[in-house]
Amino acid sequence: MNIFVLLKQTFDTEERIVIQNGEISDDGVKYVMNPYDEYAVEEALLQRDRHGGTVTVVSVGPDRTAEALRTALAMGADEAVLIQSDGLETDEYTVSRLLAAYLEKQSYDLILGGNFSVDSGGGQVAVRLARLLDLPHTSSITKLAIDGQKAAVERDAEGDMESLEVALPAVFTAQQGLNEPRYPSLPGIMKAKKKPFHQVTPAELGLENADVASKTQRVSLSLPPKREAGRILQGDYAQQAAELVNLLRNEAKLV
Repeated sequence: MNIFVLLKQTFDTEERIVIQNGEISDDGVKYVMNPYDEYAVEEALLQRDRHGGTVTVVSVGPDRTAEALRTALAMGADEAVLIQSDGLETDEYTVSRLLAAYLEKQSYDLILGGNFSVDSGGGQVAVRLARLLDLPHTSSITKLAIDGQKAAVERDAEGDMESLEVALPAVFTAQQGLNEPRYPSLPGIMKAKKKPFHQVTPAELGLENADVASKTQRVSLSLPPKREAGRILQGDYAQQAAELVNLLRNEAKLV
């Protein structure tokens, strides 16, 4: 079974983020593998161990993205591919086109990815990729069982659970709860250094920059306003209620 995992490197949301000139500053930013992609990598490894085959992790990004790919190799993936995007303004359209151009030349049985990325939260790449490759797609899966050329999946449907049977090959995106991602072990980290790591340019995929030009443009980016300190209302319940209404009307402008 040939399994491909779509991977994205994102900034660590637990770290302090600084915005300069409408962009997130790289100064002091820690980059990590998108947390939802960790579930996809783990599931790929579990399915490989059950059914045999290989796991290849693929990402579109600048040179620094190699760190996230090597983390996946240390977790147990067999091979990594970095599709270089240096000099490109990328959006979901760009990334899906580049991934499709690479994957259409590969032999695959299953493509996995995270449900969405914690930086942009678009959740579009896997859906677009499935359309470009003409593959079935199921999002937010929390269970996956493969039997021959079909897969039984359960997906989180806005709090409900939906069970589906899907013909393979297919594209699935992982939701929290699908599994518990492993940590890279020291032997895994050492082995990762010797595993195949390929770098591919858009030109090598037969694409010009104009073919993958971003369809969207970010016009602004800002952090949420700082939360103001709370206020303790004094007096009995009636006085507190009256003061609360006054604050909502005159300060918050909500009533």
